[in-house]
Amino acid sequence: MVSIQDVHKQFGKLEVLKGVTMDIHAGDVVCVIGPSGSGKTTLLRCINFLETYQSGSILVDGQLVGYRDRNGKRSLAPESEVAKVRANTAMVFQQFNLFPHMTALRNITFGPMRVHKKNKKAAEAHARELLQRVGLEDKATAYPSQLSGGQQQRIAIARALAMEPKVMLFDEVTSALDPELVGEVLHVMRDLAENTGVTMIVVTHEMQFAREVADRVVFMDDGVIVEDGIPNELFANPKSDRLRSFLRRVSSF
Repeated sequence: MVSIQDVHKQFGKLEVLKGVTMDIHAGDVVCVIGPSGSGKTTLLRCINFLETYQSGSILVDGQLVGYRDRNGKRSLAPESEVAKVRANTAMVFQQFNLFPHMTALRNITFGPMRVHKKNKKAAEAHARELLQRVGLEDKATAYPSQLSGGQQQRIAIARALAMEPKVMLFDEVTSALDPELVGEVLHVMRDLAENTGVTMIVVTHEMQFAREVADRVVFMDDGVIVEDGIPNELFANPKSDRLRSFLRRVSSF
């Protein structure tokens, strides 16, 4: 579903991704862990082409993300092509990014109606199903300012699901939440992983979630993938000093 091959990304002279290669199969839940500044978020943003990348390739469902390759030359794809590929992915951010002037229901229906041209009745029916899925069916008419951080993040997840993506990207979605609100968001993500079959790439500091829910865990440090494996093996028997050191620092998991 997602093929990442030798991807390099620089911000000026700072090389953030240094040849990342990874394949993710349809329906897999992959958690990406690692210290701050290791390139995890940048990798997600490249998959969704919120950031350009200098070399390598990213394909989602067989389609090259962001670029055209013709006669051995690469050029940026027109925005219309980027939008079509991006429609296969949905990203949930650290900050909830809900439209403050829209109700929860309207936040969820806006994308399907605007992008997929779904009629209002069908979009609202689907949105109410998603609100029920994330445990907020009674908050359809609430505005973001009337919701807790955990509730806003669950609405953001429902909004992403409403676009019916093939791949969902989660960027440290619990990091901006008060500790007592983290569990409700992780519960929703666990349900998605176990019951929807959607491909999920989750950048997270929640080690217990990664261990219990992921099919694979990828450890990144300094712009490269250091280890990639089955959760129990990776956590119990780290092969590199860098991963051992990282796990000692987050040993509370």
